[in-house]
Amino acid sequence: MDGSLQSVSGPGRVADPGEGISTQELALAARNHGLPLEGLRYDVTPPGLHYVLVHYDIPAVDATGWELTVDGLVRTPLALDIAALRSYPAVTHRVTMECAGNGRALLSPRPVSQPWLVEAVGTAEWTGVPLRILLDEAGVEPGAVEAVFTGADHGVERGVEQDYRRSLPLDVALGDFPEVLVAYAMNGEPLPPQHGYPIRLVVPGWYGMAQVKWLREVTVVDAPFTGFQQSVAYRIRQSADEPGEPVTRIAPRALMAPPGFPDFMSRHRVVRPGLVALEGRAWSGWAPVERVEVSTDGGGTWTDADVGRQARHPWAWAGWRVLWTATPGSYVLAVRATDVDGRTQPLEQPWNRGGFANNLVQRVPVLCVSP
Repeated sequence: MDGSLQSVSGPGRVADPGEGISTQELALAARNHGLPLEGLRYDVTPPGLHYVLVHYDIPAVDATGWELTVDGLVRTPLALDIAALRSYPAVTHRVTMECAGNGRALLSPRPVSQPWLVEAVGTAEWTGVPLRILLDEAGVEPGAVEAVFTGADHGVERGVEQDYRRSLPLDVALGDFPEVLVAYAMNGEPLPPQHGYPIRLVVPGWYGMAQVKWLREVTVVDAPFTGFQQSVAYRIRQSADEPGEPVTRIAPRALMAPPGFPDFMSRHRVVRPGLVALEGRAWSGWAPVERVEVSTDGGGTWTDADVGRQARHPWAWAGWRVLWTATPGSYVLAVRATDVDGRTQPLEQPWNRGGFANNLVQRVPVLCVSP
């Protein structure tokens, strides 16, 4: 090593043909766990099953001294401790959150990063203060265009030392549908350390990179934020030298809860002949899910599933269910979601260098055997 940050933190890259998962990627996978898909049975995901993505370290936090500042282009800067935040009227939203890289490991060639399959998702009830209330109290000045959010997690990425920072356009930060939260509770309890204790941002409908954890600063600015996590990472690009498009809202996706029972090593599913309930969850960050289709022949033919309504929780996943008459043999089950604006899942996944917003139709190999 030459003593520079670049010697321990290389550029983003795509795996070479035939290159297997590295020990570094395995270490990331051990730190950042996904939702066991049988956890799709829960309307609200228990915190220990909800997916986790931590870019750097979980910070050591002393909540008694924690302070959130709201400053920049505001008339009255704010400095709020946890008690002050809790003094505002509490709001709770049920929100499905998904990592922007969900499905990355299924792409070919594989972008080298956290090797998600399809499990990087969860739904929780987040309680806190609407961000717009804090920004209104601070008084946003004319000319402001974005709010920048700084977390307490600090590290190096692609040779750049940084705090984790992201921004939102001001109309999103001030909006009431979706209503962005400064959250201090998850499923009615204080945030777990890995989920941002003592406070975090929750941006319904947006991929997880927007949900800044261990939140300590909100800064209103008069120009688009160009920090690493905004302008370098989380861009959909085909080549390393193009600016790409920003990752924002969650693309439609449906997942199937694993039917039957698994082989320990391969996780291949086994079912018995007869009626088998196929069920799972579907969501979109753009609009409510309108339709879920299920295939038992790998996508050759499709059957509509019954889909639950999302009116009470428009930013949370919907349940779906269909009955399948299984007969002995091998099958590939598939499921796809379509939202009310017509966005649907592809059967063949467009590729990008970061492996972002990959919502390829899920396929589940199943063997049906008699007892």
